[in-house]
Amino acid sequence: NIKIFSSSSHQDLSQKTADCLGLELGKVETCVEIGESVRGENVYIIWSGCGEINNNLMAPLIMINTCKIVSASQLTAVIPCFPYAQQDKKDKSWVTISAKLVAKMLSVAGADHIITMDLHASQIQGALGNPKPSPSG
Repeated sequence: NIKIFSSSSHQDLSQKTADCLGLELGKVETCVEIGESVRGENVYIIWSGCGEINNNLMAPLIMINTCKIVSASQLTAVIPCFPYAQQDKKDKSWVTISAKLVAKMLSVAGADHIITMDLHASQIQGALGNPKPSPSG
């Protein structure tokens, strides 16, 4: 019960991921209308997090929110290059921690999990939510 959808930021990455898993990419309309049922499905939305971040941020957030609204069982955002990962602390009192803001936006949109790699600093993991320790330690 896995469905994979691609944001517009890096469709090649999404297609290669789907190919490796032997799955087809789900249908997405350009107006961010999910073109098939995801009710009860585990949904993965792949977003590279690279390129023009500000221009590419809203589409994955809307895709996540749409899948949640139409009753996806679980939603995972796959973001290999986490946006604003180097903006992980306040160096002035009047600035925001942008990486934390992006993490909150993903959570509010409906992401249950975020898969990323090579975070700039360990404190970003706190913004993404600390995983529960395994029973073995």
